[in-house]
Amino acid sequence: MWQQLVDVLGKLCTTYDGLSKLGERKRDALVGIDMDGLSKILDEEQLTAAKIQKLEKRRGEILKEISKNDMTVNENTEANDFYRKAPTLSTEKRLIELHKRLTKSVANAVKIRDNNRILAQSALDAAKFHLNRLSGAAVEPTYGKKGGDIVSHEKKFDYHA
Repeated sequence: MWQQLVDVLGKLCTTYDGLSKLGERKRDALVGIDMDGLSKILDEEQLTAAKIQKLEKRRGEILKEISKNDMTVNENTEANDFYRKAPTLSTEKRLIELHKRLTKSVANAVKIRDNNRILAQSALDAAKFHLNRLSGAAVEPTYGKKGGDIVSHEKKFDYHA
């Protein structure tokens, strides 16, 4: 079981690193306004997220199986303390190493995701601004009765002329 845990953690690290690379490609697509490329990247991200979910489920199953035999392990047990229970010192060291790598990989993927979210939101705000300008719509500086924006429309064309 311990070797299976090592394998799953290794696969998770690789998958999160792949997710980070997709995030970098996504940033380039957002900056370059490459909608076809962005669509393909979103499809790849969806597949990668499904793979991560499957690996995380497997990791949980393995951890439950290993912890069944050890009454000192509970949900409050820290990862490093759990890894110290590995049958060999080399397995323990490998698990700790993979845990550190996974933590860094996840943090990097989250950072890239957050940066891309800001880029995407900025692009949407710019598109909304230009569409509103072209259509003559303007968002008032106050809110409506239900808390929504008040939008007024300026007549751009006189169809009766």
